[in-house]
Amino acid sequence: MFESLSDRLSQTLKNITGKGRLSEDNIKETLREVRMALLEADVALPVIKSFIANVKEKSLGLEVSKSLNPGQAFLKIVNEEMVSAMGEANESLNLATQKPAILMMAGLQGAGKTTSVAKLSKYLKEREKKKVLVVSADVYRPAAIKQLETLATEVGVEFFPSNIEQKPIDIANAAIEHAKLQFFDVVILDTAGRLHVDNDMMDEIKDLHKAINPIETLFVVDAMTGQDAANTAKAFNEALPLSGVILTKADGDARGGAALSIRHITGKPIKFIGVGEKTDALEPFHPDRIASRILGMGDMLSLIEEVERKVDKDKAIKLAKKVQKGKGFDLEDFRDQLAQMRNMGGMASLMDKLPGMGNLPDNVKDKVDNKQFVQMEAIINSMTPKERAFPDLIKGSRKKRIAAGSGTQVQDINRLLKQFMQMQKMMKKMSGKGGMMKMMRGMKGMMPPGGGMGGMGGMGGPGGMFGRK
Repeated sequence: MFESLSDRLSQTLKNITGKGRLSEDNIKETLREVRMALLEADVALPVIKSFIANVKEKSLGLEVSKSLNPGQAFLKIVNEEMVSAMGEANESLNLATQKPAILMMAGLQGAGKTTSVAKLSKYLKEREKKKVLVVSADVYRPAAIKQLETLATEVGVEFFPSNIEQKPIDIANAAIEHAKLQFFDVVILDTAGRLHVDNDMMDEIKDLHKAINPIETLFVVDAMTGQDAANTAKAFNEALPLSGVILTKADGDARGGAALSIRHITGKPIKFIGVGEKTDALEPFHPDRIASRILGMGDMLSLIEEVERKVDKDKAIKLAKKVQKGKGFDLEDFRDQLAQMRNMGGMASLMDKLPGMGNLPDNVKDKVDNKQFVQMEAIINSMTPKERAFPDLIKGSRKKRIAAGSGTQVQDINRLLKQFMQMQKMMKKMSGKGGMMKMMRGMKGMMPPGGGMGGMGGMGGPGGMFGRK
């Protein structure tokens, strides 16, 4: 997410953070580089001008605290301005109204509106414990109604049926009436998208808004359209009282122009960010965490929250007790670890949130492929329970049988066993005195040369998870 902007800014700011003192000349040079990075990221011009002016003003009058060198203090200012441009803090949904709270989704066709309805309903159901009803008032695209019905079934929320013969206002009113009778907490209304902003569409959506008076009117926009996303949101905001924005397809956006422009251009907060196709790939938008990711400092808070939410705590406690008792770490446990990691979005998602990952060489980054997790699980599934418990049994003929059963090669089996042995050694270190520190040192030693940060060891290098094939 926002890789090209992140790489460019990280490199530019690295050059100044080593400086013992800041002068007008080196600030000027760095700001020129920052301006170029923002232009290339397709950030709107008014946002760039304001951003650069604010950083310059604060930098020249800089009083450096004892704990920071001048370069670090400059980085802190850039980080603060980036957070400010995107809206300071996360603004959550306002659901404080008489039930049901009505949320209306608007946006252009192809922005990911219907998928966002499903993702948001799943988010509200699972994290906010709300009873959610979804309904489609898109009478121009029968496929949209069917798509929402399918997605609602997938995420386990109720779908209110509608068809193309009905009027959008009638559909919305019927759904709201049903929600009142069945004590739903939230109704999410999907509206028709268009290929561009046109008067007929605006009139229809204005009438619909007036009829149902939603507590939240969310504009769904594709991050990959850059500053155009901000301009489209502005056009909608002039017709509708938008309460916030959902930025979709951010995982495919290397630039970041939309994220940095929307708040400044529209005055409306980005409330959620879509980071993948899966129905759980929707995160509350935290400007401070996004700024931290862009500047290569990672996003540990989001990572911790994700671990809290997605890791099976009972299995984790059971494994910890098993290792502490010296019973060892077998291939069954290894498979569980791989499944947990895949459940958290895989390696690429984790790397995006870990500090220092921007320093990894490209040849290591390119090898981060979640298909390898699937392949490794398939290999372990092809083993007998005895082989999983006693990996030393796996020799020549057994390797051939496992490779045939999992559709892999013998060298894939060898690589997995080597990776497992490295993990097993780490688990042994963890069970002893000062375990965690020993484990981290061990992981650092397994990092490929030039790999930057420890704590991701064993993932690259000739024998690592993403090593040579």
